[in-house]
Amino acid sequence: MSSVISKDLPLAVRYLKDNKIIVFPTDTLYGILTNALCKECVEKVYKIKKRKPTKPYLILIKSLEDLKSFDVYISDIEKKVISQKGITVILTLKNPDKWKYLHRGTNSLAFRIPKSGIILELLEHLDFPLIAPSANPEGLKPASDINEAYEYFKDEIDLYFDYGKIENTKPSTIVKFEDKKPILIREGTVSYEEILKIIQNKQD
Repeated sequence: MSSVISKDLPLAVRYLKDNKIIVFPTDTLYGILTNALCKECVEKVYKIKKRKPTKPYLILIKSLEDLKSFDVYISDIEKKVISQKGITVILTLKNPDKWKYLHRGTNSLAFRIPKSGIILELLEHLDFPLIAPSANPEGLKPASDINEAYEYFKDEIDLYFDYGKIENTKPSTIVKFEDKKPILIREGTVSYEEILKIIQNKQD
């Protein structure tokens, strides 16, 4: 079946509800999105991206409420940082056996509430979270527009949502916390200094 290239948000929503795989702009880069609660969908994205099977994908959520499904340990500081939006935070799972296909042996998952963009509107229409790796095969640069994404994946993706060119080249910043201290896993759109400021203002 041939891929669809579209600017129709309701169509993108319908594809995701049908457990299909789409390329869509996140708050950072074009991402490959699919239902995080669908094991088959997640495994298919691993094949499409040629990603190492031991590397988990980050998960986009629309609110802290979505974390209840995953039953994670979360501190007040972690809540504060995730609630700022745009920062990916790694949280430990209380019941990792249930989510092996997502955590890939790490016993933790990385979550982000998007900061801005049409991705927020997309999530509002869904009642499940999304995996959201960047739209590129492992080791290649992220696609900055739909044409680049299509060159990478052709008809392996069900729908490409055309939102024009994305100038940003940085992924999201990823942090985890040890003894209430943030450990930087990947620096991206938010600096370590900005994260420290968020924590210092946690009582505001």
